Amino acid sequence: MRIDRLELLNYRNYEKLELSFSPEINVFIGENAQGKTNIMEALYVLSMAKSHRTSNDKELIRWDAEYGKIKADVYRKYGKLPLEITLSKKGKTAKVNHLEQRRLSDYIGQLNVVMFAPEDLHLVKGSPQVRRRFIDMEIGQISPVYLHDLLTYQKLLKQRNHILKQHYGKQSINDVMFDVYTDQFIEAAVKIIRKRFHFMELLQKWAAPIHEGISRGLEQLEIRYQPISGLDPDWTPEKMASFLGEKLVEVRKREIDRGVTLVGPHRDELQFFVNGYDVQTYGSQGQQRTTALSLKLAEIELIKQEVGEPPVLLLDDVLSELDDYRQSHLLNTIRGSVQTFVTTTSVDGIQHETIQNARLFEVTNGTVKE
Repeated sequence: MRIDRLELLNYRNYEKLELSFSPEINVFIGENAQGKTNIMEALYVLSMAKSHRTSNDKELIRWDAEYGKIKADVYRKYGKLPLEITLSKKGKTAKVNHLEQRRLSDYIGQLNVVMFAPEDLHLVKGSPQVRRRFIDMEIGQISPVYLHDLLTYQKLLKQRNHILKQHYGKQSINDVMFDVYTDQFIEAAVKIIRKRFHFMELLQKWAAPIHEGISRGLEQLEIRYQPISGLDPDWTPEKMASFLGEKLVEVRKREIDRGVTLVGPHRDELQFFVNGYDVQTYGSQGQQRTTALSLKLAEIELIKQEVGEPPVLLLDDVLSELDDYRQSHLLNTIRGSVQTFVTTTSVDGIQHETIQNARLFEVTNGTVKE
């Protein structure tokens, strides 16, 4: 999987930009706030139909323009695949092979990317919300059904919370629709939790040996998905649903008092352990960074296994955040196997031959030259 050509129109600080890429390594060099990350973001939006930096699509459109557009020629194992995302004040549309997609969830998965940015180093020590977003975005790339179930779940969560707020301060809820929403909520929640358990199993399979390699055999990584409801991955869907229903009955009074749903995958947690210790609490900064790097490299292998071809790797200003050893390990791993895009303020301190043989682009105030 590779991106051959990119065209931006009225995107962020780019009025018009056309670039052709190397199938191996592409490096964007420039000072901060010149537009390097905007290119990376555009590639991410092309894949996921949403930004990793903002939830407001209007921010992606050049300030004086009515609309923005991202177009690219992507090559998959079966041939060329033109992709296009159009952003406007009214919303966004997506095209695959020049055909507009009815739903964005039908579009996602056409181009698989793994993004590694400085904020991903906070994946381990950041908030549970950051880790849940990581799970959802990565599963969504390889499973359109998961995205559909997640959207259904979020709608039901919103509807359930709305009724809980209406009954704030009361002793009970006497509302038929609340029971209907709760039943549907449980059904959607079980689908999401089961898919997350399976994904974590695959991620563990790939991340553990990678982490052991980076740590020179000194550390063993374990990834645990922890549903707040206490569900067991070996249970049947029916048993999970029954157990989740009992939990929701237990917390009903607290939910009414607080006006929110207290049990479900929107509150679940992802934990990382190195040699049996919680990395978030007890790990050094080096261990936390090794864990984050292991997860990203594991993502590449996982997507390659599930999709049948490697994803595109986006390294946004992250090489400078890694020490020489972790930097070398990352570059050795991707060399010749994954099309990679890198942003950096300078390549002077990077001696690795992978970077020295890359196609270089200079970015200055919204202009790019090779």
